[in-house]
Amino acid sequence: MGLYLISVCAEDWFTEGEDGWGETATALNHELRRQGLPPYESVPEEADFVRGSRQAFEEKMVPSMDGFVALCRAHLSREDEETFYGWTVLVPFSLDETIRLPLGSGYAEASTVVAGAPQVLAIAERLAAAIGLPAETPRMCHNLDLTMWFMDGAAKRLAAARPGPWSDDLDAAFYVALMLRAAQHSVRRGCPMAYS
Repeated sequence: MGLYLISVCAEDWFTEGEDGWGETATALNHELRRQGLPPYESVPEEADFVRGSRQAFEEKMVPSMDGFVALCRAHLSREDEETFYGWTVLVPFSLDETIRLPLGSGYAEASTVVAGAPQVLAIAERLAAAIGLPAETPRMCHNLDLTMWFMDGAAKRLAAARPGPWSDDLDAAFYVALMLRAAQHSVRRGCPMAYS
């Protein structure tokens, strides 16, 4: 099966138990209120699957992350690294700092770390510029489009025709693109993103 990064609709976000993120939503809203911030309640409903609609997001975490982590260490501060890829849930609004909730998740058993998509997006844009992520990188990410582009040869063919820093490590470039597109999707749709 593997690990997926997906967009979360309202029904799943507010559903308690194994099939939803209700405990996370409740704990996050409690913490937001404690910080004097409004609760996060305006999660969009699930949209029907229509190719090219950009209403849902689903990508599979296939390659090794070793090169990606090394790339981040070379270009980012430790704090930016943690914000950029240390989260387990991404929300579409700004947070001054990540929020650690005492809840396990499918991705991390000890706690759930919530980051703001605008902060992740800013870091992703810097890193994408640093490696020269090509404009051909898929923007539609609702049916493993990004995963397939990198894994099925299109990225390799483009790298052979137009090499650059992005093509030095295609696995690392995949994760830069994944974080970029996930943050863009979260901000555009106003939805949370989570690992499943």
